[in-house]
Amino acid sequence: MKLNIACVFVIVASSALTIGCSESASNPHSNPHSGGGEREGNKLSEDSVTYEKEVHLSNMHQFTFGGDNAEAYWSFDSNSLVFQTSNPKGGIQCDQIFVMDVDADGTPSETPPRRVSNGLGRTTCAYYMPGDTTVVFASTHLGSEECPPVPERGVEGRYVWPIYADFEIFETDLEGNVVNQLTDRPGYDAEATLSPQGDKMVFTSTRTGDLELFTCDLDGSNVFQVTDELGYDGGAFFSPDGEWLVWRSSRPKTEEDVKKYKDLLAKDLVEPSDMELFIGRVDGTEIRQVTQLGGANWAPYFHPDGDKILFSSNHHTGGFPFNIFMINLDGTGLTQVTFDNAFDSFPMFSPDGKRLAFSSNRNNGRTRSTNVFVANWVE
Repeated sequence: MKLNIACVFVIVASSALTIGCSESASNPHSNPHSGGGEREGNKLSEDSVTYEKEVHLSNMHQFTFGGDNAEAYWSFDSNSLVFQTSNPKGGIQCDQIFVMDVDADGTPSETPPRRVSNGLGRTTCAYYMPGDTTVVFASTHLGSEECPPVPERGVEGRYVWPIYADFEIFETDLEGNVVNQLTDRPGYDAEATLSPQGDKMVFTSTRTGDLELFTCDLDGSNVFQVTDELGYDGGAFFSPDGEWLVWRSSRPKTEEDVKKYKDLLAKDLVEPSDMELFIGRVDGTEIRQVTQLGGANWAPYFHPDGDKILFSSNHHTGGFPFNIFMINLDGTGLTQVTFDNAFDSFPMFSPDGKRLAFSSNRNNGRTRSTNVFVANWVE
């Protein structure tokens, strides 16, 4: 490892920002009572970040220390990650986008992470464009330069996600300069990811009155609606061959659930406690449900062979922890991949198929911080 980013790392953008080893209260997924430690029969390996049961992971390294660091997605050349981070005590009041390099041995580079968003508003869901010289992500900065308010929890203290209507999708270079605005419509446009072939983008939008999936060309043209059933369709990723999509979805069926969903959506909110995984062709055909597990099943990503999906779920607990699981496309062969006792999510394979990046509460010193980890994948 060239650089241990322990306790602090300095990020050079338009000005220097420091993110320290401090507790962040902004992560709704983290469990303040857990500390990401060992459970009975689930011991940490000698590296202190991998559990003995995590047989699919080796050579794991922690890339961030402190704050909320999540949705770390690989560049096309498998040499860097783009991710979002917030840490009010470190000067980042709400999520901003950063990039960081990964050395050939799977360890953090000596090059410090650097901010590629403009530091205004809130950002989310960044992804590299082909060539790895620009990234796309959603930002609220055109609506307001301030961080948008975080909604209070819903009925019975249930967690809700804000669907900020000011989110538009932008392309920036790695110096933080906006080179293109890809969406410009009223309502939520976010959660953009790219096909491995680098020819198409998928994103979630409320432009038709519901949270639906859309594809488009990389310049934002030729927009095509993929889904049209009531419910939240989001967090989509392409299959390795670019012909399929996998995503998370809620499907309210009862009159009560439909009313609840519509009432929340009218307030630009969604409750993500009941979601299952779906796949379908990019043209919107052959859509089918993969999981029927109950609870929150989300953050799916295709295995490099295209026949399995990794995803985060709390179906086994009904609350905490969230762990990463693997399942066949027909819903069989469910296998648990990670075993932290708080939160593991956002798995993504490097394009070369060698490594897995994900976010976790493990090794966080009993704080609420979520950090980025990279491990070699073992079949």
